[in-house]
Amino acid sequence: MTTSTRRYAIAAVTVAAIGLTAIYAVTRTGGADKFAACRATAIAGGPGAIGGPFTLTDENGRKVTEKDVLTEPSLVYFGYTFCPDVCPTDTARNAETTDALEEMGYLVQPVVISVDPVRDTPEVLKEWTDYIHPRLIGLTGTPEEIAAVAKTYKTYYKVPDDKADPNYLVDHMTQTYLMLPGEGFVEFFDRETDPETMASRVACFLDAAAG
Repeated sequence: MTTSTRRYAIAAVTVAAIGLTAIYAVTRTGGADKFAACRATAIAGGPGAIGGPFTLTDENGRKVTEKDVLTEPSLVYFGYTFCPDVCPTDTARNAETTDALEEMGYLVQPVVISVDPVRDTPEVLKEWTDYIHPRLIGLTGTPEEIAAVAKTYKTYYKVPDDKADPNYLVDHMTQTYLMLPGEGFVEFFDRETDPETMASRVACFLDAAAG
């Protein structure tokens, strides 16, 4: 893959991330909810507008739903294994955050949902996720299932119509979603957030959820 192609991929994802900020209407918030002290963003329509039921296939080939996967605090990311730069960096950051939180006494589940289901078979996902972190769960599905879950999470991706080039790129957003059992979506983190800051912010939500 050429350097120019790699730069195009990063630029495309950056534009998509800017679009997500506009869609979500990010503002500073001082809302009167139990997570108010933890929130750095506010979501148009409220946090309840993001996330919901899904049926996908995990890296071991099993059909699973959100009730099977999101059983503990989870960091959910939409990406793909053939991504040249962005996804490996983001998922590695989420893995570092997971380890940092564990050192602080918090257990968090990292999850990646593929936006490239044609190439991301369970076998491909398993090799990739096991390399990044032993607790990272990879999810794939049919193109229709992936489209449905992406819509539920209000995220964007675009697989090119012409897949003649086996190294085709998938344009996608890069936010990581914090999902809590019993609460659902509570916050998202952009790719500029470093592991230490992310762990501290996630811990704030976990403490608030514990009451």
